[in-house]
Amino acid sequence: MEPRDVVINQEPVELYKILKFENLVMSGGEAKHVIAQGLVTLNGKVETRKRKKIFAGDVVAFQGEEMHLVVPG
Repeated sequence: MEPRDVVINQEPVELYKILKFENLVMSGGEAKHVIAQGLVTLNGKVETRKRKKIFAGDVVAFQGEEMHLVVPG
């Protein structure tokens, strides 16, 4: 399955915000929790840093959902 594009207006953006803004979790606190638990991958590797900076071109995956980050323009 191909990752879906997610448009971010500025970079970098913190990892937990991607999960929250894409409605994959109910809150920022929940996003931080699932990241700390090792349930999120960044570019194919488990990422446990909640405030990891994400840039255009990165691929974030959580619960079978893959997102490719892009900046408009």
